[in-house]
Amino acid sequence: MSLTRTLTLLILATVLVIAGLAAIWSYVESNHELEELFDAELAQSTRIVQGLVRHLVQSQSLASMQQILEDTLALPPGARQEGDFEEILPDGSGHKYEKKIAFQIWSADGELYLSTQLHDTGFNPRPGYAWAESQGFAWRTFTLQDPATGVWIRAAQRNDIRQELSEELAVSNVLPLLVALPLLAIALVLAIRLGLRPLRRLATPLRHMAPERLHPLDEHAAPKEVQALVQAINGLLQRLDDALDRERRFSADAAHELRTPLAALRLNLEKVSAEAPEKYDGLIRSVDRMSHLVEQMLLLSKVDSGQGFKLEYHNLSAILEQSVAEVAPLAFRKQIEPELHDSTAQAIVLCNSALISTLVRTLLANAIQYSPTGTKVTTCLEASPDGYRLQVCDQGPGIPEGERRRAVQRFVRLDQRQGQGAGLGLAIALRITELHGGKLSLMPRADGTSGLCVELTIPSHPTTINPSQSEPP
Repeated sequence: MSLTRTLTLLILATVLVIAGLAAIWSYVESNHELEELFDAELAQSTRIVQGLVRHLVQSQSLASMQQILEDTLALPPGARQEGDFEEILPDGSGHKYEKKIAFQIWSADGELYLSTQLHDTGFNPRPGYAWAESQGFAWRTFTLQDPATGVWIRAAQRNDIRQELSEELAVSNVLPLLVALPLLAIALVLAIRLGLRPLRRLATPLRHMAPERLHPLDEHAAPKEVQALVQAINGLLQRLDDALDRERRFSADAAHELRTPLAALRLNLEKVSAEAPEKYDGLIRSVDRMSHLVEQMLLLSKVDSGQGFKLEYHNLSAILEQSVAEVAPLAFRKQIEPELHDSTAQAIVLCNSALISTLVRTLLANAIQYSPTGTKVTTCLEASPDGYRLQVCDQGPGIPEGERRRAVQRFVRLDQRQGQGAGLGLAIALRITELHGGKLSLMPRADGTSGLCVELTIPSHPTTINPSQSEPP
């Protein structure tokens, strides 16, 4: 899992937990505050009715007082209807929630003067808040006794309306958070990606760093939290560069020191072989093979260093034609016919001509070495979308698909019985191709016959190792 995804999930989970706890707390607190508000409103309504009753008792007869209270506290007709979605009555005479508010009035002796919406609650002359059941609903009640008249007055509210308002308030508090969570997730991803941008900038030079051009990372461009890691990577890169440099120097020095004794050994073998050629021919071939290996090791060490190669614009067609001509005598000795097919009028590429010439000669020599007598080695050059495609095909035994990846490794010879190579030809070709930003691949012949095709893609403007470039002709 990526660091961006991990941080995003962790932060979102934390936000969700905190938001959930805050929503629960908000619901509990809002419900408590609404209960307090409803209770205060209930007490206020009771006291208003108390003032009305005290006035009527002093100025009206009992029958008249009951009639006035019924007329005053009676519900408007529209409030009794069920199923309407409009809460405010159409004629503006009231609100449908009025039927969820009730009043009861008793005399000091317990005689019921008035009761709206409440039935069978009984006379319970106990002041304060309480709960009652009526018509299948729970009612919150507040009861008081008027000290001047002795009349008991009770006001009640249905509990369902109190719960409904509490839930609406809780939803209204949580809903904005739910809407904001997707936006918060997007903002978190962008913020984390922006915060991790310095790490991606550090990864870029590492991704494009080649073994022959190792260099330390910029510690000042790294955040403080990862500077210790960058310092450790720089130390590792320095040790790796030193080890590779020692390996390159050892290979080059060893190959260079072997050239002189091998040349002397061959001269001595040539002198003594004049008396008995059949006795020393095998030794001479072994010395030639060792000399070829030494030359290839020197070339590979030079190519691996990636230094001293000047890039200039050259005509790839001319290089290819000259390389085929140079290898032609080797092909004729085996009665192999080299063919060149160039569909480009003039293939101009930014390259090192010596390396490209070595590349072509190496591939042709490999193809000739593994081709039977009397066959053909075909070289084709054609334009491709990014540059040019070069293909060298032989009519030899070919390489099985499962062995092609291993065939380009160093010192790998799949069949020791064929050829005199050391297993470095394709490795050298692959390294030269990589230096020019190209790609090398092995494939069977397109016509279905036995043989191997080595295909190269060479870009017109490669990205290489600190090149000195010239302008195109």
